[in-house]
Amino acid sequence: MQLALVHARYQLLEIIRIPVAVFGSAFFPAASMIFFVVPFAGDDPVGATYATASMVTFSVMSANIFQYGVGVAEDRDQPWNPYTRTLPTGPAPRFAGRVLAGLALTYLSLIPVVVIGATLTAAQVTPAAFLLALCTVAVISVPFTLMGLAIGYLLPSKAAIVVAQLIFLPLAFGGGLLSAPGDAPGFIETIAPYLPTRGAAELMWAAVADYDVEPMAMIMLGVWVVLLAALAGWAYRRDEGRRFS
Repeated sequence: MQLALVHARYQLLEIIRIPVAVFGSAFFPAASMIFFVVPFAGDDPVGATYATASMVTFSVMSANIFQYGVGVAEDRDQPWNPYTRTLPTGPAPRFAGRVLAGLALTYLSLIPVVVIGATLTAAQVTPAAFLLALCTVAVISVPFTLMGLAIGYLLPSKAAIVVAQLIFLPLAFGGGLLSAPGDAPGFIETIAPYLPTRGAAELMWAAVADYDVEPMAMIMLGVWVVLLAALAGWAYRRDEGRRFS
């Protein structure tokens, strides 16, 4: 655990030294709140609460896909990365440190969304629901962390940026994050339960409001976690075999 904390500190210092990296993960969800949620749902307590929860999910997805997808791919190009992979401690401390640093930055990227929701909309949430939502953020980060790791270990940095961008918006739109529960176009409501973004969003909606999650969305979220974990593990072993065998 001590080594994991050292790696997490290293990752955080490396990212914080480039403030635009932190700003980028927080900008798009905050901008979406200002331009779409505040003017269209800001006066409706229920609608604003659901919309803010959706933007929290949007921010979690953005932070993790880009942070891990692009960050891991860029790290693989640095001479420090192959060296750390030869150390006798194994990959666990580095993975744990990266996950801890990523989770810290994910929570940091949520601050603008939460502040905008609290000050510029009629969103309402109880203290207990707020704490539950904070815990839910860690849960819904899992599939997007694994997705980012798979992208980062499979692709070079220039390709990882493009793939992350191509995946991000379709997942957000297809999962129904840009509309209220049940108000998305028909074809979106049809495909949404099969995407990881919908299961994540429904967990957030259930945490902050009286929402009953759809069983299929939860089943598919679990399926996505298993598949992405297998893909990320295979990508890591493939990259290690190419570099060290």
